[in-house]
Amino acid sequence: MFQVQWLWHNMKGYRAVYITALILSLGCNALYLTTPYFSQKLIDNYVTGEHAVENIQNDRHGLIVLLVMMIGFTLLRTIFQYACNMTYEISSQGMLYRIRTHLFERIQNQDMDFYDKNRTGDLMTRLTGDLDMVRHAVSWVFKGIVESLSLFLAAMIFFFYTSRKMALMLLAVTPFIFVIALMFRKVARPVFVELREKLSKMNTDAQENISGNRVVKAFAREEYEIEKFRKANTEFSTANKNGALIWLKFSPFMETFANLLTVIMLVGGGILIIKGQLTPGQYIAISGLIWAVSNPMRNLGIYVNDLQRFMASAMKVIEIYYAQPRIVDRADALDTEAVLDGRVEFRNVSFKYGDKTVLSDISFTAEPGETIAIMGETGSGKTTLVNLIPRFYDVSDGEVLVDGVNVRYRKLRQLRKHIGMATQEVLLYSDTIDGNIAFGNTSMPEEDVKKYAELAAADGFVSAMPEGYETLIGERGVGLSGGQKQRISLARALAIRPSILILDDTTSAVDMETEKHIQKSLRELDFPCTKFIIAQRISSTKDADKIIILENGRISEMGTHDELLAKKGYYYEVFRLQNEGFEENADEKGAV
Repeated sequence: MFQVQWLWHNMKGYRAVYITALILSLGCNALYLTTPYFSQKLIDNYVTGEHAVENIQNDRHGLIVLLVMMIGFTLLRTIFQYACNMTYEISSQGMLYRIRTHLFERIQNQDMDFYDKNRTGDLMTRLTGDLDMVRHAVSWVFKGIVESLSLFLAAMIFFFYTSRKMALMLLAVTPFIFVIALMFRKVARPVFVELREKLSKMNTDAQENISGNRVVKAFAREEYEIEKFRKANTEFSTANKNGALIWLKFSPFMETFANLLTVIMLVGGGILIIKGQLTPGQYIAISGLIWAVSNPMRNLGIYVNDLQRFMASAMKVIEIYYAQPRIVDRADALDTEAVLDGRVEFRNVSFKYGDKTVLSDISFTAEPGETIAIMGETGSGKTTLVNLIPRFYDVSDGEVLVDGVNVRYRKLRQLRKHIGMATQEVLLYSDTIDGNIAFGNTSMPEEDVKKYAELAAADGFVSAMPEGYETLIGERGVGLSGGQKQRISLARALAIRPSILILDDTTSAVDMETEKHIQKSLRELDFPCTKFIIAQRISSTKDADKIIILENGRISEMGTHDELLAKKGYYYEVFRLQNEGFEENADEKGAV
């Protein structure tokens, strides 16, 4: 079974501990046989045997030895059981730590396409609930299966050793138990697969609601979201009940056959005693160990139940465990730590997302230090275009070159560490403002953090806070305005002193005065930097060395501010809309 091989692979470093746990399980179960054995000896030799009275009078030492051995082996079994549980727990927790670390690393290294296709709630379910089910299987389910099988076999060997006829009568019931277990396994598997999917959906709904709680409150949709979650919770609850009910349907049959063993013991054992083919001591011994046959039968269905849960969860974990990113370093990639000059060239670039064409035949060059502004209607491909520079996606046709080298032939880390990005959707971490700005370089001195905050026009409001740069901000920047978050995001991008700076609508939430300060800072950076600015404000684009207008994924206009005004196309119309009331001759002078 592939899942078991996968578990064994991840048990590396704890395999010896797990094997020790299995051996301890076998040893513990073997010790269960001692009590019935000594009980038999006590009954036959000192209670009901032909020489019982004589043995009590003349062999009290033997009686004491038997009692001491019974107590001693019981204590030893308790020690074995404790050590067994501890070793199972140590090995399962070690395996869980290894898998969870690998999963997080695997998720971190995935490309954007992976995040486009996988829901956050589902990924969280795999990292938590599914992994807990895997650990449960290793520490308890497999343990229970090994103990039940070994106990069953040991008990049957003891029964055959004690009375072959009694053993055969008891063994005759077991085939029916296994048939029921196989039937249960076949029915249960799809139910638990569905249960796993319902859990994932419920967690996804909860995660999305918590992340977007401000939107919910803004639209007064609390009741709608509560009902939506209630529906997902009901579906999960129903699936959970279905899983439980399936076992309840089979459970009476398992219990019936397990209890039948006691009936066989009473009837068959009584007959054998009457015929003199079984001594009272042997009967007591077999009776005292009958649970070692009936309990494994009872537990078989529970273990099959848990195994099906494990199989459903393990497959979801394995999907991520072996998921390979499509965008990776080539074997022949250029290996250099040199700082980039920042020259970016698009050569006949086209990009498709699935069957949808997003960009078509894009060609332009950005020389080191230039500012390239990108404008266009929503959905025209602006963000997709800049995402091709750090190779978040690979082009479908053409090539993107940085310093004359195709980005496919550069190592991802070496490429991306020289690219600063302030994205359209600002994400700030639950950390201090200092920690957020210095995210790209955690060893950055405090004075440098302040310097880049000043460049991004963030120092003013940060310094006014009670804790200043040590102010803790909530998850995703809770407590800050949209403009404040944008400025911290910009400071974070500038703090790594990038050779290429990408600003995706970064100043859309700031006032005009703050925007002017930011634009001035960007023009006067004390390090060489090629800038790509996505914006809809003419005030953000008019000073760019090159302005690119995208329309339906194609470049419809390209040039400087004055050149595009002269063309009287999309850029000209946007300019007139944003400068309504100005005369055309004033427009041509660059009024804003």
